[in-house]
Amino acid sequence: MFTKREQEVIDLLIQGYNNTQISEMLMITNHTTKAHVASIYQKLGVSNRVQATVKYLKMTSSI
Repeated sequence: MFTKREQEVIDLLIQGYNNTQISEMLMITNHTTKAHVASIYQKLGVSNRVQATVKYLKMTSSI
């Protein structure tokens, strides 16, 4: 469902990092980070970080 880079971004989103921090950690531009976040939102059908985190965790939960 997610590209390798999107997976890296969503893992950091879940940990509470902001776009600037994610950009620095992954050594990509802030613009690229925003594009990945937008793609993640679209794929999950959400409009913000909290919704993305909750939906992703529900999807990947084994419970």
